[in-house]
Amino acid sequence: MPSSEHQTPPVPKTEPDPPVDLDGVQHAAILLGGQIVQTPCVRSRTLSELTGAEVTLKLENLQFTGSFKDRGALVRLAALTPGQRARGVIAMSAGNHAQSVAYHAQRLGIPAVIVMPRFTPNVKVEHTRAFGAEVVLHGATLSEAASKAAEIAATRALTFIHPYDDRLVIAGQGTVALEMLAAAPDLEVLVVPVGGGGLIAGMAVAARAIRPGIQIFGVQSARYPAMLAALRGETPECGPYTIAEGIAVKEPGRNTLTLIRRLVDDILLADEADLERAVLLLLEVEKTVAEGAGAAPLAALCRYPEHFAGRRVGLVISGGNIDLPVLASVIQRGLVRSRRLARLTLELRDVPGELAKAAKLLGRLGANVVQVLHQRIFTELPLQTTEVQFVLQTRGPRHLDEMIAALGLAGYRLRVDGGDWRPAETGGAGGAATPA
Repeated sequence: MPSSEHQTPPVPKTEPDPPVDLDGVQHAAILLGGQIVQTPCVRSRTLSELTGAEVTLKLENLQFTGSFKDRGALVRLAALTPGQRARGVIAMSAGNHAQSVAYHAQRLGIPAVIVMPRFTPNVKVEHTRAFGAEVVLHGATLSEAASKAAEIAATRALTFIHPYDDRLVIAGQGTVALEMLAAAPDLEVLVVPVGGGGLIAGMAVAARAIRPGIQIFGVQSARYPAMLAALRGETPECGPYTIAEGIAVKEPGRNTLTLIRRLVDDILLADEADLERAVLLLLEVEKTVAEGAGAAPLAALCRYPEHFAGRRVGLVISGGNIDLPVLASVIQRGLVRSRRLARLTLELRDVPGELAKAAKLLGRLGANVVQVLHQRIFTELPLQTTEVQFVLQTRGPRHLDEMIAALGLAGYRLRVDGGDWRPAETGGAGGAATPA
């Protein structure tokens, strides 16, 4: 599957912009007042119990377009001159930035062009078009889309709205920290997703000015550690695909890198399993839908509990724009990891009634049969025996272990999730019999 990495577009620049400061973030907050959602900042009792930290969630997935990107996009659009507004703007994005620029440009009566890679999920393309933007599909990656955006911007004299490396965008994203510290002034740690760095850079500027002693951790996908590598002076090894495509960035911003180097304590890495578990945990515990990037702070909290134990920790759930097929896969895979969905293969005599007998026993044991695969040919079992694979819903690990023990006592040889065959514990009539 192609990567959806964000590349810094080829906009000529030799020096970083003047640094963002608290006044800039506060000005952005005034501008945003009443125009975006002031999202909830809520304490999670269950996640606190699970992680050993006192956890507060900032639910930016509840913004109208589903992510924090509304903030920076609107602040940047509001700063356009009348001539720039009349000519229009252009952005490159495969998701959240596209929708935010398109939506707020429509609100302000500004023509908008969004260049998106050809692989962009159709739902995101259509949402962007629904906000009135002209969508151009180009290239296999965002770097190719960025080159096309620069070409169109030059040809049509459009203003480029950068997704992260722009001081007004950074200031807009920093308003997240203002709201968090107003709602929970006793926070000791902030944990923030990091792609190009706009969100954490803006938040760090505001948070350090208000609470100099606060700790700030960024979180990146282990498959896209570009910001961490840049801080270390290394060349990152990125890819392939990550569920956290919103922070799958190969080249961090110049402005953001300068701020992060000065203001952020550390960048933590979360692997794909961590991210999947965090998405599922937020859905199951908090009843909130987060995309992979949005769940990254919780993934880091669960992976590195020693950094956060006993401390008041604020997690930024930065977005909720996850494709439904991806979410469905995360749920199914999570059920497998927690053994609430299991695959048992039984060895049966290949005679009428044996399959029904096994299914009846599973029913008595409280298992819900999701799928059955009956296999006579592609097996190394003796003739006159067959293997039957059951995919079962269970109540969890203890229930599954009880079923396995009961099936063994009933005389069945079985395998769990493709492992080795387990011998029957008795010669009971319910199990398979190898022909003499």
